[in-house]
Amino acid sequence: MPRDPLIGLVGKPSAGKSSTLNSLTDASSKVGNFPFTTIDPQRAIGYLQIDCACTRYNLTDKCKPNYGSCDNGRRSVPIELLDVAGLVPGAHEGKGLGNKFLDDLRHADALIHVVDASGTTDAEGKVTRGYDPSVDIAWLRSEIVAWIRGNLMAKWGSIKRRHIAVKATAVETLQNQFSGYGSTSTVVARTLDKLGLKEPLEEWSDETIDRVVNAFTDEKFPTVIALNKIDHPDADKNIAKIAKQQDPNSIVLCSAISEIFLRKMAKQGYIRYTEGSEFVDTREDLIADGDPDGGGLKELDEKNRNRIENLKDMVLYRFGSTGVVHVLTKAAEILGLVPVFPVRNIATFGSGGVGEGMGSNKGVFRDCVLVKKGSTVGDVARKVMGDAPIAYIEGAGGLRVAEDQLVAVGKNDILSFKVGK
Repeated sequence: MPRDPLIGLVGKPSAGKSSTLNSLTDASSKVGNFPFTTIDPQRAIGYLQIDCACTRYNLTDKCKPNYGSCDNGRRSVPIELLDVAGLVPGAHEGKGLGNKFLDDLRHADALIHVVDASGTTDAEGKVTRGYDPSVDIAWLRSEIVAWIRGNLMAKWGSIKRRHIAVKATAVETLQNQFSGYGSTSTVVARTLDKLGLKEPLEEWSDETIDRVVNAFTDEKFPTVIALNKIDHPDADKNIAKIAKQQDPNSIVLCSAISEIFLRKMAKQGYIRYTEGSEFVDTREDLIADGDPDGGGLKELDEKNRNRIENLKDMVLYRFGSTGVVHVLTKAAEILGLVPVFPVRNIATFGSGGVGEGMGSNKGVFRDCVLVKKGSTVGDVARKVMGDAPIAYIEGAGGLRVAEDQLVAVGKNDILSFKVGK
């Protein structure tokens, strides 16, 4: 049965990983039946923002998710996060919590690398000034590559002998070695296809093995680089340097501590703020806009009023948001996650029977699951229904769809599964 996607957060001490995790998992503004949940000390539930299917049918006022929330068609979908602790140089050699770090890492489908863009913490997370954070990005990757390559080369001779003896394909042999990293035959096949290698595995040189390990690392551990602490005055020059070195599509600029502060102030009734937005309204702002009651907001003291004004100038107006919401969006993007909406009644999009009407107070599109790009209708059926026998599957409009059809946004992403033989 396909498992739920898991996104790992990594980062050296004091880079802001804990703040980023807290800002991604703070569900204080969520409605519905899914409060913030810590699954265990390292796992938690974050919220990915997507466009809900309710907008296609003008049903935004009737959308009532079982988990997360839906605000005028902008839906927050739960997604599991893993706090991967122990990132220090030499992790692959067992330094620090290196062995545990790498063991935890292998469970993740994608990584969010939280980097201190201010350069005010060194490689071990100690306070400094003028540190080059691009070094952190390079050594995270080098640690993963060294870990995988070291394990592979330690038994390469026996791997080749067995490969020849059993007449295996390169995909089969490598999957036997890479399965411990949470890989699949599909991931290995994509890795080799991208390289287009001509020589058989038993003739691979050390250089070819390096290419394979690097390509596999890219395929198995796609990484979002979350450049944190963008409000620090030293961040600009570091961001500019990193932007020239890395794929711009993998970079998100963020200020996790700003997001946490804004949500806290909104929860306490001092400001009006929607997570991920570039706008913050205070009582004074709303009064100036013609609301004599100031939206019912509390009066800010001078300290917090100044902090919010500075935050507006240094983060929101300059970068468009705190960037935190976009971090998860980018991770979902590089994984190619597709939201699918299972419903019981395909005519009403509700969870009840045939007699349930569009106006049912039970709501529509109660559930949403995230599947990887390339998943089929059958994959979704197994994820949602488990081993239950499926008689047939209906899509939007009541049309039957085959299990081998692909799902995508707007195509086969609203499904009703009919149990039976």
